Amino acid sequence: MRVLVYPHDLNMGGSQTNAIELAAAVSELGHECIIYGRRGTLCARVHELGLRFIEAPEPGRRPSPRVANDLARLVKDLNVDIVHGYEWPPVLDAVLAMRNGAAAAVVATVMSMSVPPFIPRSVPLVVGTAEIAAAEFAAGRNRTAVIEPPVDLRFNAIGPATGVETFRSRFGLQQDRLNVVAVTRFSRELKLEGTLAAIDVIGRLAATAPVRLVLVGDGPARAEIYSRADAVNRRAGDGTIVLTGQLDDPRPAYAVADIFLGMGGSALRALAFGTPLIVQGERGFWKTLTPHSLDQFLWSGWYGIGGGRAGGPAALDRELRGLIGDAERRGSLAQFGLQLVRERFSLTRAAELQTRVYRQAISSPARHAMISEAAALFRYGAYYARKRVRRAMGTEATDDFNARPVAARNKRVSDGQ
Repeated sequence: MRVLVYPHDLNMGGSQTNAIELAAAVSELGHECIIYGRRGTLCARVHELGLRFIEAPEPGRRPSPRVANDLARLVKDLNVDIVHGYEWPPVLDAVLAMRNGAAAAVVATVMSMSVPPFIPRSVPLVVGTAEIAAAEFAAGRNRTAVIEPPVDLRFNAIGPATGVETFRSRFGLQQDRLNVVAVTRFSRELKLEGTLAAIDVIGRLAATAPVRLVLVGDGPARAEIYSRADAVNRRAGDGTIVLTGQLDDPRPAYAVADIFLGMGGSALRALAFGTPLIVQGERGFWKTLTPHSLDQFLWSGWYGIGGGRAGGPAALDRELRGLIGDAERRGSLAQFGLQLVRERFSLTRAAELQTRVYRQAISSPARHAMISEAAALFRYGAYYARKRVRRAMGTEATDDFNARPVAARNKRVSDGQ
């Protein structure tokens, strides 16, 4: 098979990293995967993995007729069998390309915390959690598969290439303190609440325990995070909160972590480095990965919903205290996580599942695709109209489908709200 893999962005992020690494793993199974998109920092990873890259035109408004026309041309010129879009804008571009006369199957992957309702139900869908898949089946989307975010275990491992000692020296990470590390995007949806709570909690813990917080990332909430970190460092001492900015290669940060805070693919990559993990969510959710909490994360993904934002600092404080003072427990949980990621989240296993999705998409074309796409177009029009109203009112979320997670909706139902 020849597959055109189209991530929504080629700058640092979990969904696009998974897209690239999974494309390389599928290629190793004997297929050809080509990466398509706008240039970004992850193009270096594309080149490193030996994948062909084709640059997309500037999209303008999404979905983009300009990109759709380019995709239609490439499908014909390269005899592409599958166009695989990651997140909704590439998927809609690909569907539009097929209406422009191209003849390839379209596959969608959505790694956001909920699926946009305007992705046509005729398009085979891959999601990252069993909970989201169950919600999509209940909504009538029958062509849904689960592929949990995979981890490239060869790339994500401590070795000479990770530059650990250089990283320690650059950011003053002497081994007199435990490193609590988070590699995250500084976004207001999904991440900001927990990041600010972590800064405050570490600031208090550092008064009595040898601990620091290392934050790796950048994004729209940078100003709030840097301001809070500066305030804590003035109070608790320089080096309590270490801000590295975005790293093109964050492996050294994973490698120096004694405890990792994270969600989604970032949390799983931490396990590959043999690090005990505290999973971050929203509304004050923090929970350590243990054999007892594993089933929860396998269902809802590496994320959770707590009882309320106000309780978040106390919850994180409790989870951290259970690890900071117990080296034996940290070592035991590190080994548990490493074994888990090797057995269940390997890139090879995910590539085999992905290839199966591709074969099914080619062999079983969707029925009534035009009707499905017309219904999706109507839903997109309604979404866009609501978005314009929210923008005018100043209440627009920058990442709508991480701002309304399936897990949060399910929790409201279970709580009787």
